[in-house]
Amino acid sequence: MKIGMNLLLWTAQVTEAHDPLLVDLKKTGYDGVEVPVFEGSSEAYKSLGHKLRDLGLGSTAVTVMSPEASPISPDAKIRQAAVDRLQWVLDRCAEFGAEVLCGPLHSPLGVFSGTAPTRDEQLRGIETFQKIAPYAQDRGVTLAIEYLNRFENYFLTTAADTARWVGEVNHPACGMMWDTFHAHIEEKSVAPLAACGEHLVHVHLSENDRGTPGTGQVNWPDTFATLKQLNYDRWLVIEAFGRALPDLAAATRVWRDLFAAPEDVYRDGLSFIRNSLR
Repeated sequence: MKIGMNLLLWTAQVTEAHDPLLVDLKKTGYDGVEVPVFEGSSEAYKSLGHKLRDLGLGSTAVTVMSPEASPISPDAKIRQAAVDRLQWVLDRCAEFGAEVLCGPLHSPLGVFSGTAPTRDEQLRGIETFQKIAPYAQDRGVTLAIEYLNRFENYFLTTAADTARWVGEVNHPACGMMWDTFHAHIEEKSVAPLAACGEHLVHVHLSENDRGTPGTGQVNWPDTFATLKQLNYDRWLVIEAFGRALPDLAAATRVWRDLFAAPEDVYRDGLSFIRNSLR
């Protein structure tokens, strides 16, 4: 397993100002970083790729969708906008060498219909990702569909639902991820993690309060034991959120400091993961 750190703790767009952070993450012992891909030029992502390779850091990527580019919209033009948007993101991923693109790619973040997802919505999303998955494969990127808790989305909220949906997309470049924060809210145990093993391509390690892994209530022993049982050998990425980015803090409902400093998250978090894997 490779261990990464999600850079959304610091920024929504990685720039030269984050070069010292990348150096310290490598020195601390990380195998890679998870890069937000929301905006930015092709040249900037290519430059980032050179830096990561020089440091010996691998990478994954994360993005979200908007109402104007929704894969499940009844409007064909909006679904096409989602295809166009994801293709743009995947092009940037290829430029800096990301192995995985994760996130709630299936539907707009924080948008609710007022009802449970319909079969028509599911089918529209499946059709959209049957178009996107081959594009991702051609760029050497695996899509990792992230389900969110019921307070952040309504479309996919459990591992079982996500595994079924990804199974219907039925493409090797489209899998699913397990995020311990969302699972802590929506799952009754870690058992669904074992059940979705054949589709599992990415894991976020996130504490129940979004702080440092190992300091809260997530069922870490069973999580790590299940990953070992599955012979999972892909990325484990720490995802934590702070208040450095006001818009992101508002979106993730972070209203107070959850740790003394970001360094505590990635240093203590890495030690916790390594000890747990032993």
